[in-house]
Amino acid sequence: MPATRRNFLRSTAVATGLAGSALAGANDGPAQIASKPFPPSPVQVPKMKFGKAEIGRLICGTNQFYGYAHFNQILSGVMKDFYTPERVCDVLHQCNRYGINAFNYFPGPRSQSDLEMFQAQGGKMHLICQGMEEPDAMIKALKPLAVYFHGERTDRAFQEGRMDEVKEWTKKVRGMGTMVGVGTHKPEVIAMVEEQGWDVDFYAGCVYNRSRTKEEWKQVLNGELMEMQGETYMQSDPARMYKVMRATKKPCFAFKIMAAGRITNPEPAFKAAYESIKPTDGVFIGMFPRAKDEIKENAERVQRLLRKA
Repeated sequence: MPATRRNFLRSTAVATGLAGSALAGANDGPAQIASKPFPPSPVQVPKMKFGKAEIGRLICGTNQFYGYAHFNQILSGVMKDFYTPERVCDVLHQCNRYGINAFNYFPGPRSQSDLEMFQAQGGKMHLICQGMEEPDAMIKALKPLAVYFHGERTDRAFQEGRMDEVKEWTKKVRGMGTMVGVGTHKPEVIAMVEEQGWDVDFYAGCVYNRSRTKEEWKQVLNGELMEMQGETYMQSDPARMYKVMRATKKPCFAFKIMAAGRITNPEPAFKAAYESIKPTDGVFIGMFPRAKDEIKENAERVQRLLRKA
């Protein structure tokens, strides 16, 4: 069926009727808003050592919770409508149930209150936080496992020749006693930080380079620059990011492995990700269980892929 706006709206209308069961586990009946943690599932995401913690190699993303769809405004609005604070907590509890015990926290307007509600209900998550220019308050309040400099800000600093500012930021976070990393959408950023020997613990890399400038796009497209609306994702990008991740001994977290929802069949994207990264690496995945139980499906898929490996 062609991906038209009408078909998208029709599919979201159908999904509305499925939202009740989408948050439930298999054969559990309609989902209930969690007031306490769910019992563990036999399906458990395999773990990796990260700092002093053991975390699942699938990490719960945050974009869907607050409408950062990276697709279009319609989908962003649907996500915002769906994700009440209660549903955010419910999904985090469901993640816990499947051994997903780390959360890629973003310091948005509602983020801390949602997290505190989840914790008050007995939920626990190791926090891998996206850090902004002034991370002090967030680190003191949340005591995260790790913080990394936000990817888009890193990319702008790289393009503008301001990476010394990012390096100073990582030194500051290191002095606050937490693991520190660098986020980016550009493989060359990780390669440069590695070459210069920065004192960082890990990297978070978008497998699609969605922060290219116009000049960079001209170079990629051999001088021809088409009129592009919104974000553009190139099929050849993931291999470049995965190559750089494999080249460093430091843990890496891959994100947007499904091109922000543009890839409709998750199996090849998950397979490529876990076959390409190291055993000490993980994947950030956003969850939007509006039409199906993505949490359970993702956990089953990762367990199966890693057991086979």
